[in-house]
Amino acid sequence: MKRHSFSIIVLLLAALICLLVALLMYGGKPFSSLSGQSPLNSFVQVQPSYSVDGPPTLSVSFINQVLVAYHSPAAGLGQALSDGGVRYHIDPAYALAFFLHESSFGTTGWGAVNRSLGNIRCSSGYRCQGGYRFYASWQAGFLDWYHLIRDLYIKQWHLTTVAQIIPVYAPASDHNDVSAYIQAVEHAVDTWRSGKVNI
Repeated sequence: MKRHSFSIIVLLLAALICLLVALLMYGGKPFSSLSGQSPLNSFVQVQPSYSVDGPPTLSVSFINQVLVAYHSPAAGLGQALSDGGVRYHIDPAYALAFFLHESSFGTTGWGAVNRSLGNIRCSSGYRCQGGYRFYASWQAGFLDWYHLIRDLYIKQWHLTTVAQIIPVYAPASDHNDVSAYIQAVEHAVDTWRSGKVNI
């Protein structure tokens, strides 16, 4: 009886090893499929992290289409918005989404008055209006937002995803709906990456 049980265990272990080897080799290709992704991706839905850290995922022409569609005073400055993202290694799709949420692309509120992408709170060394930083140009506002996110949020605080950044950037204590803000930014980025201009 013991010998029979031992034989079954050995057979099960051998079958498990064969299965693991087959998965690892996946037809002679080490854990990859024809598309270059793990075969597990066919079965597991991987949720995006929405990390702002990365190269551009939108073209300059598409950014310009979005700005024009929303009648932004920054229309035509897609190259500047993209260049700032490349310089600070932040995907401009996120800058665009913050710009939409904060001031409808510079058409409303203090963002419109201050030429500010993100309504950054006033601090020493800046000219300010309404408690927010003022910029001489939209391009300057773009660069300052990228600089803030890269140097303070990513380098110092190690916050890289939308869900990590927004509770600090737009806290509930300032009467912000943090959850709605996160969802709005992620939805905008998803929409634009799918090729649709209007949210």
